[in-house]
Amino acid sequence: MKKGSPSIRRSGKTHHKRPPGRRKKPLPQAILRVPPDDPNGENRIKRIMRSPTYRRADMDPDFLQRDELRPARLMLEFLKPELGLTEHGIESTIVVFGGTRIMEPAIAKRNLMKAKADLEKNPKNLESKRKVSVAERLMAKAHYYEVAREFSHLVSRTCQTSGKYEFVVVTGGGPGIMEAANRGASDVDAKTVGLSIALPLEQYPNPYIPSDLCFQFRYFALRKMHFLKRAKALVAFPGGYGTLDELFETLTLIQTRTVEPMPVVLVGEEFWKGTFDADYLVSEGVIDPEDAHLFAFAETAEEIWNHIVKWHREERTES
Repeated sequence: MKKGSPSIRRSGKTHHKRPPGRRKKPLPQAILRVPPDDPNGENRIKRIMRSPTYRRADMDPDFLQRDELRPARLMLEFLKPELGLTEHGIESTIVVFGGTRIMEPAIAKRNLMKAKADLEKNPKNLESKRKVSVAERLMAKAHYYEVAREFSHLVSRTCQTSGKYEFVVVTGGGPGIMEAANRGASDVDAKTVGLSIALPLEQYPNPYIPSDLCFQFRYFALRKMHFLKRAKALVAFPGGYGTLDELFETLTLIQTRTVEPMPVVLVGEEFWKGTFDADYLVSEGVIDPEDAHLFAFAETAEEIWNHIVKWHREERTES
């Protein structure tokens, strides 16, 4: 036993005395003291303690926002969602992408009626005509909101049983198709995840994500990584640049075998064939014929789910 270690001896054994939670007598540095002949000493101490440099580094938001701290922020942005998903026992996910402008049919119909009413007031206005045309196209795609909701309802009800959380639906946390997908899981009180991104313009998460499973990201790269880290399938509904970005990045990662292959389902064959032509890319020699078969088309919730199930069943058989 080291000299000076507090101990008591009982029954021939030595037991270390546990120090109390609070000291009976505070240490000298725990008491604010200044020399009696220095009337401004106390004010200088308080000024020091208010200074940003005196803040602990992990409690200094200004310090954490410095460019030099980007590596630390990247690490934190990886760890926070990772620990959160692990604590919830989420083993695998299905990622659902789609346009933020595709609203549920009732809202799409209301928007179309408003656009037509505005056009009636000024029938020669070209911008009003364009808005009616856009509203009509969005109305034609509004049923995909219900498809996304029904699909998420189906997969969540099927896979989240007996305390296991497989194929949990993950979205970007926003409105439109993402809202529909989170909503379908919420309909059956299932877990569902939203990975939001901080943008220059204010945005809000949709209300169907559990409050403890909605994460906000600063860096697109970390968000993209978390989309695919547990993914067992990707489902892409009609959408814009954001949807295309995530889709093509995922196809590239699968093509190059940077990630394990997974089923990719494009919902709305007419839309997707009008958006990009994989056969044309093959004919131009910029992708191989097999790369044109990295995805399948579907129209209904059942078709989406059946393709995913079939893909994984065949994958298990081949392996």
